[in-house]
Amino acid sequence: VITVEEAKGTETTVEVVEGMQFDRGYISPYFITDADKMEAVLENPYILLHEKKISTMKDLLPILESTSQAGRPLLIIAEDVDGEALATLVVNKLRGSLKIASVKAPGFGDRRKEMLEDIAVLTGGTVISEEKGLKLEGTDLEMLGETEKVVIDKENTTIVNGQGDQKMIEARVNQIKTQIETTTSDYDKEKLQERLAKLSGGVAVCYIGAASEMEMKEKKDRVDDALNATRAAVEEG
Repeated sequence: VITVEEAKGTETTVEVVEGMQFDRGYISPYFITDADKMEAVLENPYILLHEKKISTMKDLLPILESTSQAGRPLLIIAEDVDGEALATLVVNKLRGSLKIASVKAPGFGDRRKEMLEDIAVLTGGTVISEEKGLKLEGTDLEMLGETEKVVIDKENTTIVNGQGDQKMIEARVNQIKTQIETTTSDYDKEKLQERLAKLSGGVAVCYIGAASEMEMKEKKDRVDDALNATRAAVEEG
């Protein structure tokens, strides 16, 4: 997984950071912030992780007010966001009163729970679930994950530089490795290996350096083209 950023100086460098990509895109195209690339980009966002569907606005209001006062964007990862909740988020995003996006949680059933926990560990957040006795309306900023940046397109969500505790991430990785060794099901093993790769693989950030705005645009376009060509080759051979 590689993302492209503008460097502060003229040098071009590559850095590998804690991060993860999963195969869920934005729930609504109205969350897009970069119309050219058809991406929703959130800088330094909080991340709300919820295991259920969010349909009504009243449960979400307290945490929306908190993140808005903190002056930071919010990414909602939940089973789904629909109805009144989605409509209100979209209206507020279009008005410019909220920097927000929402995506469906990756995976299904128990695997979805585990993947939400993986994201929680990576970003230093807590999954809001009834099993833990946690409710959406009682969520505070302490329970939210944090990351340097999130990039969401139609099909994928990329979390760049999650702010989770390194020791917790390592413990989670070791736990998955142990499960891989003990499971007898090939299917489970494959899914566990996918989770392991996502959690321990990281994200490469390519910082493009240039002397002028014009040169920057040209270089970024060239790098984007090269990345897209490489991805197409990997997928299609």
